[in-house]
Amino acid sequence: MRPLLLLLAAFVPSTALAVQGDAHADPVAPVALALVIVLLAAKLGSELAVRIGQPAVMGELVAGVVVGNLSLLGYSGLDPLWASPSLDMLARLGVLVLLFEVGLESTVGQMLTVGAPSLVVATLGVLTPFGLGWAASAWLLPAQSVYVHAFVGATLCATSVGITARVFQDLGRLATAEARIILGAAVIDDVMGLVVLAVVSGAIATAGSGAAFSYGAIALIVLKAALFLAGSLVIGVFLSPKLFHFASRLQARGVLLALGLAWCFLLSWMANLIGLAPIVGAFAAGLILEDVHYRGFVDRGEHTLEELIKPISAFLAPVFFVLMGMRTDLRAFAAPGVLGLSMVLTVAAVIGKQACSFGVWRPGIDRLTVGIGMIPRGEVGLIFANIGLGLQLQGRPVIDRPTFSALVVMVILTTLITPFALKASLGRKKRS
Repeated sequence: MRPLLLLLAAFVPSTALAVQGDAHADPVAPVALALVIVLLAAKLGSELAVRIGQPAVMGELVAGVVVGNLSLLGYSGLDPLWASPSLDMLARLGVLVLLFEVGLESTVGQMLTVGAPSLVVATLGVLTPFGLGWAASAWLLPAQSVYVHAFVGATLCATSVGITARVFQDLGRLATAEARIILGAAVIDDVMGLVVLAVVSGAIATAGSGAAFSYGAIALIVLKAALFLAGSLVIGVFLSPKLFHFASRLQARGVLLALGLAWCFLLSWMANLIGLAPIVGAFAAGLILEDVHYRGFVDRGEHTLEELIKPISAFLAPVFFVLMGMRTDLRAFAAPGVLGLSMVLTVAAVIGKQACSFGVWRPGIDRLTVGIGMIPRGEVGLIFANIGLGLQLQGRPVIDRPTFSALVVMVILTTLITPFALKASLGRKKRS
């Protein structure tokens, strides 16, 4: 992989100089070349990851780490890539599309029928990692503000259940009680995690504006998040079927995809308008839409919205993951305490999700398997960490580069260990 990356990288400096020195040069040219490097790195990394039994997202992330740290090998031609505003905007759009796609894979009905065990598992899986993450940050980063500790805790709340679902699927165990509880809890976990993110981000924004920190402000943020999600669901139940039914009468091509993306971006903008993270709106937009809403398009032979979104997500989401990897500066681990922070956060992330097992009280269900299944942070943890990198407090990022790198290592380790641990736990239960 490295020789190909170096070969492509050799063209970046000359292209950039050509754009700067020639007023007639098209500014899209360096962006196009950057996408060549990013997309090829993503696919090569994902292929290698899949070949060794790991999720593709881990390969994309590691490929980004390699590209972003080639300067350690004496080549710095690709360093401007991770700071590219154009790539950053594509990555941000990729996050919205990704969360929209995740929302499409869940329904309101699933949230209402997963049962009390999934609700308790999800609640413990959010509160315990948040507290442990806060405590770890306060212990190892005593000079940082309370907002940094809160954001580190919020990042540890995340769960990426796609990896767990893939392991259950490969082993033919998706129909087990453990799988149903984990997958049900993951839907609730997503919503709770986004609310926690909204609360922490709102508190940081309030502090950044000079306003006093108060529990009333936190309560207002929680209320906003709850009202937005509830209002989106209510409006969606009544509005989206009529909107998509009307649109199904249009004969132009691509109407379903255009309307779906417009719906996603509209709710993302509305979420930002009331002070929430845009990904909250993107997730809610996908959660609202169900197959029945656009049945008119499917009945006339068109693809479903999930099928139409996948190619766009396959293009934009890898840009996000590779860019996150590129922003992981390996030199940061030479700084005192960074490596220790990443290890402590990883331990806190694993122990925090094991608390989920106490939410399982039904006999015959393996608590250890449920706890292990909730461990991986994956793409959700990266999204949370990236938001912290972008938030400003007193003119400085809430999450600095060393802390961001430690969080990325935590995401990588929790995602890597889950398939092995889950297979071992399921095998232990089968033998017993």
